[in-house]
Amino acid sequence: MVDISVSGGKLILDVRGTDQLWALKSSLEIPLQHVTGVRADSSVAHGWWHGIRLPGTNIPGVITAGTFYQHGRRVFWDVHNPDNTIVIELRDERYDQLIIEVADPGAAVNEIKAFLPPQDSI
Repeated sequence: MVDISVSGGKLILDVRGTDQLWALKSSLEIPLQHVTGVRADSSVAHGWWHGIRLPGTNIPGVITAGTFYQHGRRVFWDVHNPDNTIVIELRDERYDQLIIEVADPGAAVNEIKAFLPPQDSI
């Protein structure tokens, strides 16, 4: 699971507990101007194929965590419970997409959207 916060114009994602080991990452900091979209979407995590695993872990039905290549894009995953999944779309970053589990997907999406610049300026 990931904790989300916004500070200093950056989206900060803190990977919790042993997920740091499975994902091989403890945190990510993304400038808000590089976030192009965010949505709650459990369907992306319910599938069995999450891409080609690079550093990370994929135990179907248990955890998907780390870096994956999917459809020519680099994607960071950290999901145990697909029902709590959000998807964050990025540009000009190492990752094209972040697919993460949060405690409250609706609240996380609203929190991030509140800090995003208007769409026409992205």
